[in-house]
Amino acid sequence: MKRKNAWSSYTEADIAALEAFSADYRAFLDAGKTERECVAEAVRLAEARGFADMNCVTAAKPGDRLYLNWMNKSILLFAIGTEPIESGMNILGAHIDSPRIDVKQNPLYEEEDLAYLDTHYYGGIKKYQWVARPLALHGVIAKKDGSVVCVNIGESEDDPVFCISDLLPHLAQEQMKKDAAKVVEGENLDLIIAGKPLGGEEKDAVKANVLKLLEAKGIEEEDFISAELEIVPAGKARDMGLDRSMILAYGHDDRVCAYPSLRAVLDFEGTPERTLCAVLTDKEEIGSVGATGMDSMFFENAMAELCALLGERTELSVRRCLRNSRMLSSDVSAGFDPLYASAFEKKNAAYLGRGLCFNKYTGSRGKSGSSDANAEYVAEIRRIMDDAGVAYQFAELGKVDLGGGGTIAFCCAKYGMNVIDAGVAVLSMHAPFEVINKADLYEAYRGYCAFLK
Repeated sequence: MKRKNAWSSYTEADIAALEAFSADYRAFLDAGKTERECVAEAVRLAEARGFADMNCVTAAKPGDRLYLNWMNKSILLFAIGTEPIESGMNILGAHIDSPRIDVKQNPLYEEEDLAYLDTHYYGGIKKYQWVARPLALHGVIAKKDGSVVCVNIGESEDDPVFCISDLLPHLAQEQMKKDAAKVVEGENLDLIIAGKPLGGEEKDAVKANVLKLLEAKGIEEEDFISAELEIVPAGKARDMGLDRSMILAYGHDDRVCAYPSLRAVLDFEGTPERTLCAVLTDKEEIGSVGATGMDSMFFENAMAELCALLGERTELSVRRCLRNSRMLSSDVSAGFDPLYASAFEKKNAAYLGRGLCFNKYTGSRGKSGSSDANAEYVAEIRRIMDDAGVAYQFAELGKVDLGGGGTIAFCCAKYGMNVIDAGVAVLSMHAPFEVINKADLYEAYRGYCAFLK
């Protein structure tokens, strides 16, 4: 069933609201190029709306707004409802990590008058896309004295940027014979950071100069061991197209779903009936593993703490809350690309501009790794969206035998709650710069708001 383009039904007032929301989203992207920066920005926005730190309260009641910052890499926000917590919550869940290149723990070295940082890529990337482009360095350096140095180099106009070099075409005959996965090897994704030697040094003089610059900031070479430094594309999110209908940016996957999920809870007015929850989580791009990934216990532990604040201190209350909850796993879909049409099955593809996209299942090939939403829940979602006048579509991630992908849906489906993936169609997914349509962003926000109500 072909859905019409969402733009065709917009009034001038709708377009004004869409553009305002898109501008706010671009600002969020620029402020949050890493999961840590996204959490910091989410905390800032939440506190501005009157949300309180859950760790600083001893009890909660209907109408309260709370947030829980988990290790500065994941965050949960709650709007407490009038119904007992055992009746469940309406949950919006998205991830805030994106494919990137990480700096190794022993990274700094010099080779022929150039200083480098050794790297390890994070998530599924096409390695050749990351060479010969301006890159920025974001993250933290944790020192033994307990202090933490925040790093953000390459975003301001007067900042230097960094680069990973590529081989010139004149000498690349052998390189060009390789398949795309090996044109650039992972161990060749090292970042060039300096080229000026320190006077008076005979060996590794460029590295010595880097260490001198770091020393001026109170940083020693061994501090890299306890650092988390991420290499991301330099530059701001930009409107794209002569009609400004799209946004070109790093990190749409999955911040294009995380931001409207966050805003839907922040913007909810009054006291809801069911408790509302937005969870923005880390590590989805590598399987939702680790202490800050959705497959860890942090979400379940947070729910136990919330139940306790509401006076429900039994494990059964937590289990009932999770079982009776409903969730939209807010994650992106692969947008149909006419230039690569052979990778898609057109009847079941996600199209830019046609609204919020639902995936009943994801997974790879025979639905492996998918939670596969129940038909009854899908029907309920259709009713909610139709009643709210939200533009939406249903899709799969490419042709059946080509592969697929996963989301955080399975992590919450294991509690027995109803979950379905719901997000925005993206072109060039996992590339340094991805493309989304503003109408899909806006319809995602409208759809998330309708679901919460």
